[in-house]
Amino acid sequence: MSWAKNLVSDYYTWLKEKTFIQQDNSSEWALISTPFIGVFNDGIELYARKADNKITLSDNGETLNNLSLLGIEFNNRSKKRVDLLHRILRNYGVGIVNGELLLEASEKNFSQKKHNFLSALVEINDFQQISKHNVASIFKDDVASYLDELEIIYTPDVIFKGATGLDFSFDFQIASRKSEITIKAFNGINTLNLPGFLFSLDDVKSSREKITQKVLKPLAIINDIGKQPKSEYLEALKSRDADYILWSDRKSERSKSLLEHATI
Repeated sequence: MSWAKNLVSDYYTWLKEKTFIQQDNSSEWALISTPFIGVFNDGIELYARKADNKITLSDNGETLNNLSLLGIEFNNRSKKRVDLLHRILRNYGVGIVNGELLLEASEKNFSQKKHNFLSALVEINDFQQISKHNVASIFKDDVASYLDELEIIYTPDVIFKGATGLDFSFDFQIASRKSEITIKAFNGINTLNLPGFLFSLDDVKSSREKITQKVLKPLAIINDIGKQPKSEYLEALKSRDADYILWSDRKSERSKSLLEHATI
């Protein structure tokens, strides 16, 4: 098994050569750059500070912040994602304070604690690779948080009966005196889910407007982080008088106005 020993030895050599430590005399923190890859294909970095016999490891809040830049949020509305996050933190003994990941170590157990901390950072960075089923459910939670931030009053998981007698579900409904918005959250829009949404609009719109005496305004909120939806899909929505908000553009004035006008 000498070949295996050689490979392991080569790995340790590579790990040591690719790990860099920087410390400014004006700072009590040391920066440790590692060869492990983060969400932006750059090296994962961690910070270490020694005070008396205690060593504090920190990510400086960068892990969750970087995920947030990709549209991956951790909040009360994203229960599944928060549960997964805390499961990882418990497994490695890592704490979290105001978005900063922290772990305490001593000189004696520093190697093991550093390994645990780095393992936790690697796993949390992998949230961008969560299975599509879980991500789709989590994206719906993110949309709910977005509506909460705008202080929009909405009803989640509504069911409307169409002209054919079939029931159709929508993720959110926003009602006002003269109109109502029905929202569908798409983690990704494609030839499988778009036709079903368009059919539901055709079947529901006329019967719903007759019952409520309000204009029904369909709206798709589409997760375009990492994958831009095809222009023909967006044109298909417009052809059915359905508007859309791209997740990367959710903080624009146009996107906010589409929702805020619903309260009028």
